[in-house]
Amino acid sequence: MLLFIRKLDDFIISRITFKNSRRFLDKLMIFCSYLGNGGVIWLLICTFLIAYKPYRIVGISVLLSLVISLIVGEGIIKHCVKRLRPFRTNSNINILITKPLSYSFPSGHTFSSFAAANMLYLYFNGFAIIFFILASLIAISRIYLCVHYTTDIIAGFVLGLLCSKLLFILINYVSIYYCS
Repeated sequence: MLLFIRKLDDFIISRITFKNSRRFLDKLMIFCSYLGNGGVIWLLICTFLIAYKPYRIVGISVLLSLVISLIVGEGIIKHCVKRLRPFRTNSNINILITKPLSYSFPSGHTFSSFAAANMLYLYFNGFAIIFFILASLIAISRIYLCVHYTTDIIAGFVLGLLCSKLLFILINYVSIYYCS
């Protein structure tokens, strides 16, 4: 099974690297990836929510989900798995952005983006679908730019959803039993 997954990852990356130059798409994917750098877009949203008193708890919850995704993804999992990025294993890949220095698995951009998007969804329900679209664009950009394999993105997606859901449950538990 692991061999099949590796071959699928390599196949997808090989199809992306042989793409024709698509200037608009290249620029769009670089921009989407940039929005996920350091969680910049999510931090801006947190700042707005925290500044607006009725949504302060939502902003703090999103911020906590970003911190947890950073600790778990970048601080723990990446250093346990130590998966090299596609451009490190295939010298034919020329990437359009600065080469990331960290490991590949899981995608930190995807992990944090889906943790934040799902937290927003849990508080705002259907309205927050726009945040899932944004998180998806960030995730897709990481594959397009050949800095992640598809399985890195899938893992980041699943971990982001789990992280935010567990944190949401914990926050609600604390607010019900300790703040009432």
